[in-house]
Amino acid sequence: MGEIMLIRHGETEWSASRRHTSYTDLGLTDNGVRQARALRAALAGHRFAAVLASPRARALRTADLAGLRVDDVDDDLVEWNYGRYEGRTTAEIRGERPDWVIWTDGCPDGESPEQVGARLDRILARVTGLLEQGDVALVAHAHSLRVAGARWIGLPAAGGGLLRLDTATVSALGHEHGRRVILRWNQAPPPVGSGSAVTARH
Repeated sequence: MGEIMLIRHGETEWSASRRHTSYTDLGLTDNGVRQARALRAALAGHRFAAVLASPRARALRTADLAGLRVDDVDDDLVEWNYGRYEGRTTAEIRGERPDWVIWTDGCPDGESPEQVGARLDRILARVTGLLEQGDVALVAHAHSLRVAGARWIGLPAAGGGLLRLDTATVSALGHEHGRRVILRWNQAPPPVGSGSAVTARH
């Protein structure tokens, strides 16, 4: 039985400054390019039955630099729609709403946790049947992949708040004794030189 490999894209200007980025289509920074190339070593040896990616440029570029051939682009893999909070940091938002937590409150004019969970449930249902053929790679974004991890192990979407995910990291979902488990989480590839550290999420 294969594994579902969750691959977060490399660093962007907004991820480096901790600004919420969903529909804004940013490219990778130079550091993000180095991070994405370093993923090749982490993915070596995997036989992918399918590679699915978010349509955003940062995800597709990461897949290419990591040596992955994308079989399909799926809108269900896009990042949480932050609505009016697009481009803002958590600190800025909490200056206006001190108790705001995306995992329970969602975003005004954006998505709720339940809406994001429904999208990632569709993705997981789509790829689960492919695991008999090998591993499946999902190349996407921090919050959406954190929700995928939570939903895989039966937690609500809000459970993704317990799963930190840095840029250009690899996580793996799979099975143990017939139960869905997280096999590995937030693993960075070996450094390829100075300036290749991962960037934390908000």
